[in-house]
Amino acid sequence: MEDELVERLRRVCLALPEVTEKISHGSPSWFVRKMFVGYVGHHHGDEHLAIWVAAPEGAQEEMVTAEPARFFVPPYVGHRGWLGMRLDVEPEGPDWDEVREVVTDAYRVIAPKRLAPRVDQDA
Repeated sequence: MEDELVERLRRVCLALPEVTEKISHGSPSWFVRKMFVGYVGHHHGDEHLAIWVAAPEGAQEEMVTAEPARFFVPPYVGHRGWLGMRLDVEPEGPDWDEVREVVTDAYRVIAPKRLAPRVDQDA
């Protein structure tokens, strides 16, 4: 299951303009100059498979409050507004349309101003 999650996440991230993948802190992570998504599989013994993403201002609080079973404030980067999203909470796996939306929002937060508009053009 974990390999399938990472592969689908990889396709979502790499579909965005000028994204590269690197291993960061032992896990696949995606960059558009700076990291905007990191995959976190069982971080320090955590039972969940998740992503940590850059989030638009206010999104972290809104999403964690609305759905704490799926969204959380991640350690290390949560104080900067990043959002954690569990990928293994539903028996059939995550809602990939929602994952794509969260990842795209993260991209827009981090991407240089000239690249962010291309997301809509390339869609």
